[in-house]
Amino acid sequence: MADTAALRSRNAAFWAGAAAGWIRHAERQDETGRPLGAAAMDRLAARPAERILDVGCGCGGTTAELARAVGETGAAVGVDIAEAMVTAARQRFPDIRFHVADIETLDVVPGAPFDAAFSRMTLMLLADPVAGCATIRRSLRPGGRLAATVFRDGGVNPWLSAAMLGAAPHLGPLPPLPVGDEPGPFSFADPARLVRVLTRAGWTAVTITPYDVELDAPDDADAVAEWLIEVGPAGAAYRAAPLAGQAPARAGAARLLGRFREPGVGYRLPTGLWLVTATTGADHQQPGQDKN
Repeated sequence: MADTAALRSRNAAFWAGAAAGWIRHAERQDETGRPLGAAAMDRLAARPAERILDVGCGCGGTTAELARAVGETGAAVGVDIAEAMVTAARQRFPDIRFHVADIETLDVVPGAPFDAAFSRMTLMLLADPVAGCATIRRSLRPGGRLAATVFRDGGVNPWLSAAMLGAAPHLGPLPPLPVGDEPGPFSFADPARLVRVLTRAGWTAVTITPYDVELDAPDDADAVAEWLIEVGPAGAAYRAAPLAGQAPARAGAARLLGRFREPGVGYRLPTGLWLVTATTGADHQQPGQDKN
């Protein structure tokens, strides 16, 4: 397994290359991908006038949803490692504040302290999740709360591998796949590891709950295949391929995704998540505070 510095460098390079696909499909991610974070959004229950941190905000759709929940008297702030996606978020939602940053290397997120933190499908992607989760905790007020989602294991998320395996034979070299606990979609397949990470990062009242959702996509095989390729590990290789290579990549992905398609209705993508909640604790100290 690579060391943390190497994993951080790999993460930064991957997301720099992946950003174009996420930007292109931002509207679809907001709409079709909403169930991926809906349970955490509901559990967080953001209230008017609160200040909420959105970790791994991508192109800003979840941050905008949080901003609507807290209203004009509150604020939602998004942070993401991908500069291009943050630029897109600022263009899409000019009244919301977004920051480009690696959550693992910050002391606190600019704008802290926050009342709560939300994260949709990001904690599993951190090279050093203890460091990242500790930064989030330090950025909250005493009694602050966290609600997040991550994937469970590959067996309950079969469409993720189907899109990549269908496209890969038609494309150039792909990024190395995660090994063991390296950052990736299934790095928190074992909920005990997730509890250990959050506990080591200083969180209390940690709960991990299995949650099953379904992503509903339209009955358009070519468009759905391209979306899932572009936001996955094969995205950069797909965009670098000539058009003559992209078409068979989409066809290969569509073939393996066919088992999730109901003709005339659309795609139903079964998805297994962990719903994660935790709190900072009432005696939580922020950087620079003194108990005395």
